Amino acid sequence: MARLSVVDTKRDAAAEERLKERLAAEENRGLLRFLTCGSVDDGKSTLIGRLLYDSAQIYDDQLKSAERDSKRPGGNGALDLALLVDGLQAEREQKITIDVAYRYFSTPRRKFIVADTPGHVQYTRNMATGASNCDFAVLLVDARSGVLTQTRRHACIVSLLGIRKLALAVNKMDLVDFSQARFDAIAEDFRSFAEPLGFEAITCIPVSALKGDNVIVPSPHMHWYRGPTLLGHLETVDVSREEKEEPFRFPVQWVNRPHLDFRGYAGTIASGKVRPGDEVMIQPSGKRVHVARIVTADGDLEVARRGDAVTLTFAEEVDASRGDIVCGIEEAPAIADQIAAHIVWFDEEPMLPGRSYALKCGCQTTTATISSLKYKLNVDNLEHVAGKTLELNEVGSCNLSTGKALVFDPYAENSETGSFILIDRFTHGTVAAGMIEFGLRRATNIQWQALSIDKQARSRLKGQQPCVLWFTGLSGSGKSTIANMLEKRLHALGRHTYVLDGDNIRHGLNKDLGFTDADRVENIRRVAETAKLFVEAGLIVMVSFISPFRSERRMARELLQEGEFVEVYVDTPLEICEARDPKGLYRKARAGLISHFTGIDSDYEVPEAAELTLDTSKTTPDALAEALLAELRRRHVI
Repeated sequence: MARLSVVDTKRDAAAEERLKERLAAEENRGLLRFLTCGSVDDGKSTLIGRLLYDSAQIYDDQLKSAERDSKRPGGNGALDLALLVDGLQAEREQKITIDVAYRYFSTPRRKFIVADTPGHVQYTRNMATGASNCDFAVLLVDARSGVLTQTRRHACIVSLLGIRKLALAVNKMDLVDFSQARFDAIAEDFRSFAEPLGFEAITCIPVSALKGDNVIVPSPHMHWYRGPTLLGHLETVDVSREEKEEPFRFPVQWVNRPHLDFRGYAGTIASGKVRPGDEVMIQPSGKRVHVARIVTADGDLEVARRGDAVTLTFAEEVDASRGDIVCGIEEAPAIADQIAAHIVWFDEEPMLPGRSYALKCGCQTTTATISSLKYKLNVDNLEHVAGKTLELNEVGSCNLSTGKALVFDPYAENSETGSFILIDRFTHGTVAAGMIEFGLRRATNIQWQALSIDKQARSRLKGQQPCVLWFTGLSGSGKSTIANMLEKRLHALGRHTYVLDGDNIRHGLNKDLGFTDADRVENIRRVAETAKLFVEAGLIVMVSFISPFRSERRMARELLQEGEFVEVYVDTPLEICEARDPKGLYRKARAGLISHFTGIDSDYEVPEAAELTLDTSKTTPDALAEALLAELRRRHVI
C-alpha cells in the first residue's frame, strides 16, 4: 500500500504540473500586449480612447475629467477621446503624446495591455521602449497624408524588436470621404515598403477613430470593406510563437545574504524553467552546480518559469555575482567581447565610432566602443547607406567592442538576454538601444600572447617609472612647445622618452583621418593605444594633442594603470592663441577655409579635474617645463 501511495503521489504531482503548464499557456493566449505607433497627429491616443470608451472601460472620474478638459477654450465642446489616454499635463497642453501610456482593458474574448507610444520624432526612444514589451503593433496612418518617414521608421523599429504581425490602421477615413481608392493606395504603398522587413502578416483596416467606424463595430460608410474591425482583429490575432523548449536563462540581479547561514542569488527568470536538483551552469565562469532550493517570499517552489522573480540556492559553494547568468547545461549562451548589433540612436549628439560608452545588458554593465558602423538604414527605402556616424533616430548595423566579455543570446532568440542600452558616461543619459545579432568570431580566435619581459622589467632597466603626460588645450596654446622643452631636459638626464605630437602623427599613422568629430575621436583612440604601448616599453611619453572631448581623454586615462596618466591642461585664452596663430590656422578658420576648427566652429571641452593646469599667457614655456620636471620628481617618475 505504501508503494501505491508513493506512485499515486508522483502521478498527482505530474498531473498537477501538466495542469499548471496548460493554464499558463491559456493565460498567455488570453492576453495580448500591443502598441499603437505611427507619425504625430495620426490619431493614436484618440483610437485607444475610442476603444476604451466604446467598450465601457472608462472609470466615471476619468470620463468626467476628460469631459471637463474638453470644454476648455480652443475645443469644440465634444469629448476629446485622446484625453482618456494622455495623462501628462504637457501632453494635454500640447495635444501630443510624450511618454508611453499603458492602458488595460478586456473583452469577453481577450485581455489587453496597450502601450500608446508617441509619434513625435523627438520621442522615438519612448516608442522603442513601448514596443520592446509588446507582441503586436497597430501602426496608424493619416488617410490624408499617407505613409510618412516616421511611419516607416516605426515599422523598422517594430520589425527590429521582433514583432512579427502588424495591423495598419488607416485612420481619419471620414476626412477623405471614406474613399476605397485612397485606402487601397495607402495599403499598397505600405505593403510594398514593408516587404523586406519580414512581417508574417500585415492586416490593413480603414478606420475613423473619431467617429468610431470599424473600431469596434463595422462602418456603415464603408460597405466595400469586408475585413474585420480593429477590435475584432485584436481579439483573434494569433501571436503565439512556435512552441519549443526555451533554454533556461536566469540573470543574477543581486546576491541575497540576509545572514551568514544563507546565500542565494536573486533575479527574474528570462526564459525556460528550473527545478530543485537541476544541474546548471554559471556564465561566464562556466562553473557547474545543482539547484538546491527555489526560494520566494511565499515559500519554496517546485518549479519556476519565465517571469518568476525568485532566489536560487545551490548545493555547492560557488562564487557568483550580479551580472552572471545561470543557464542550462545544454544550449549555453554565447560569450564574446566583440558583437554585431543593430542600433537605434536616441541622442541629439551623434554616435561617434571609437568613443567609450557604458553598456547595460540586463544586469551586466561594462564599457563599450562602436568599432565600426557597417551601414545605416534608410528608413524611406530600406537601403543600406554608408556612413561614419549615426544621428538622432537613425538605425544602423554596428560592430561593438566591450570592456569585458558579455554573456548573451541573439535578440531573435531571446530579447531579454539579447538587448542592451548605451549610456553617455558624462551625462548618464541613454543614447541608444541595441539588439545583438551575433558574436564576432574573431573575438574568440584572438588570444593574448604571454611575453617573458614585462613593463616592470623594462622600467627597471631604464631606471624610471613610465607614464603619459597628456597635454591638451587649444591650437597655439603652447602644448608642443612645452612638451618639446620637457623632453630636452629629460633627455639631458638620460631618461627614455618620446613625444607624440598631433601634427606629426597626422603625417603617418593618422594620415587617413580628417577633422570631423568622428575622425577626431578615432585620432585620439589610435594615439591613446600607441601611448599605452610606449608605456609598456617603459617610456615617459609626452602626448601633445588638442583632444577636445572629455570622453576620449577619459578613454585614454582608463587604458593605463593608476598614476600612469597625468592630464596637463594648457589653459591659454582663445584670444591669445588666436593672436599667436603660429600656423595661420585661425586666420583660415575665420575666413571659412577650414571647417571644424576647435575654438571657432567646434567646441573644446575644458578638463574638469586635470592633474596640472598651465597658463602660457602668464608664465614662460621654459619655466613651465622646469615646473613639470619638478613635478615628475615629486611623483617619483624620475
